[in-house]
Amino acid sequence: MEKTKKEIVIIGLILLMVIALIGVSYAAFRFTGEGTKVNSITTGSITMTYEESDNTISLNGALPTTDETGKVRLNDSEYFDFTVSSNISGDVNINYEISAKDVTTSDRKIDGSNIKLYLTRLTDDGTEEELMTPEVYNEESNANNFTGRPSGEMSLYTSSMNSSESNKYRLRMWVDEDYNPQGDGGGLQFSVQINVYGKDGDKMPVTTGPVNEVLLSNIPEENQYNDEVDTFITGEDPNNYIWYSGKLWRAVLVNNEAKTTKLVTQWNISTINYNPDNQTNFEGSYMEEWLNDTSVDGFLGNLRNYGDFIVTDAVWDATLDATSLGSITRPNGEATVTDAVGLLNIYEYQSSYTGTTYSNGYLNNGLDWWTLTPYSSSDVRYVDNYGSAYSLTPTISRGVRPSINLKSSVRIVDGNGTIENPYRLEGDNDTSLSGTLLSSRYSGEYVRFGNDENNLYRIVSHETSGLTKITSAEPLKNSGTFITSAFGSSSSEVNYSTNSVIGTFLNGEYLTNYVDSTYSDMIEDSTTWYLGTVGDGSSYKLAKYTDTNMSGYATSTESKVGLLRMGELMAGQFDRYRNNTEYWTLTPYSRFSVCYVYNTGYAYKAAPLFAYGVRPSINLKSNVQITSGTGVKSDPFVISLGS
Repeated sequence: MEKTKKEIVIIGLILLMVIALIGVSYAAFRFTGEGTKVNSITTGSITMTYEESDNTISLNGALPTTDETGKVRLNDSEYFDFTVSSNISGDVNINYEISAKDVTTSDRKIDGSNIKLYLTRLTDDGTEEELMTPEVYNEESNANNFTGRPSGEMSLYTSSMNSSESNKYRLRMWVDEDYNPQGDGGGLQFSVQINVYGKDGDKMPVTTGPVNEVLLSNIPEENQYNDEVDTFITGEDPNNYIWYSGKLWRAVLVNNEAKTTKLVTQWNISTINYNPDNQTNFEGSYMEEWLNDTSVDGFLGNLRNYGDFIVTDAVWDATLDATSLGSITRPNGEATVTDAVGLLNIYEYQSSYTGTTYSNGYLNNGLDWWTLTPYSSSDVRYVDNYGSAYSLTPTISRGVRPSINLKSSVRIVDGNGTIENPYRLEGDNDTSLSGTLLSSRYSGEYVRFGNDENNLYRIVSHETSGLTKITSAEPLKNSGTFITSAFGSSSSEVNYSTNSVIGTFLNGEYLTNYVDSTYSDMIEDSTTWYLGTVGDGSSYKLAKYTDTNMSGYATSTESKVGLLRMGELMAGQFDRYRNNTEYWTLTPYSRFSVCYVYNTGYAYKAAPLFAYGVRPSINLKSNVQITSGTGVKSDPFVISLGS
């Protein structure tokens, strides 16, 4: 018999290692897919095999044997060698774990409690160093468990090595001496797959590669649902967070054929009316226009290099469906639209959770938001803040959670998919931004601005050339409590100005007590704020323009500090309704009421004498520059006024 001593670099026999920088340098690695090489043992007649690609190691007469014999008797053709090595540069310490997974497919299977595994390391002089005493296969053997290793695998060995090292291992496997093969009929089998996992300290594994591959390899199988067209990510809070273009996204599905990855924003980015009365179609709607508007006023126009990242001719299925959640089937394509940006349809929402309590699914963000799916000729479906599906007339607003499809070529270069450390994409993972003008950055990125508990802001847009519009990340607080203000002093004071109640506060006390001169000096002294009216069934464009063709500007006012208007980017909620409050917008609803954003993420109207939260908006000067930070919530940009 031909001896097999081939050394194998593995991921489960092929290993990928990645360097990541998070605060301080550390390294971690993890395989990008499950191992495909299988070691098999057969009892009865008796044959034991180790399968390695097309090479097979056969052992005749593999009768039950003692540990002493199993460790030393098996000759050169009766073991399985593999190598753990690194393809990364630099002097980096790597922690890793080797595990065994039962992958027996035969109906005639010998129980793992009858199988012994024995792992050694091959030293430079050819001797073997024992790493574990012979142990019965046991999936509960998790004493050395790494966070990245799935349940249902047996831990064999944990260690660390320098990135320049290469360690050779030898695995042996035999039938325990206490097993009695009499009466088993022969031909029983047991197969294991060797996998390698890595991490550093308490951090989750970091991986790199195409988004679709890394994502699905790190999501447990029980949190995946394949309907033969798409593979959906399911569950309560899977590690499917992705940071792209200043926004936190959730990966919803991977298309099985195209390998594209559909994302949806974790939070509502804005709130708008869907369409006029009895017009529930997505095609031609206000919603489609807003999502795919490439001007400074729309969503697509504020995405970073979107042609490099997203599929611009994606097909969105907006077929009508009035079926209850839990019974919805894949839409049949009767109403499809080709766009760069869309919304999730109700089937995609349902497929994100395989249980029955949708309130616990990860797509329920505790806010109200539109889907792509009409319920009837008069209503559009939306998801409420409890995770249930309802329908409403398209004339009123609900939150907007844009959805995009990442190209199959887009790669993950950092992160682990958790909310604390979301995946980062190649081309959108800037780390050295000191001296960069803030006006070159992207909508949604975080900026350190202001005093004390009110010192976190987000970029809205670059509406005025060279300037950067920002808004507070949440309404203003005082000692942990949201402050409130009336909009105006009379029932007819619906137009914002420096003389209105809220305008006086923002251009006075706010600049003194919430910002101070350090930051106030960075604010453009005078900005134009648009005061167009948006009522039920009206387009978001009317908040700024005189008509939907954007041929002229609506009524406006000048001041240093203002508010966001209806339909503007970042004019939505960014946390569950229990954790936020209502706040005023700049936009009149009618002659006697003003639009405000409700705490579940939709816009409503109120008389200006009512008191709601205050979320200031300002334009920063063109010479404001970044001194540190990466623009994420945990590491916002720190800024200064340049020369």
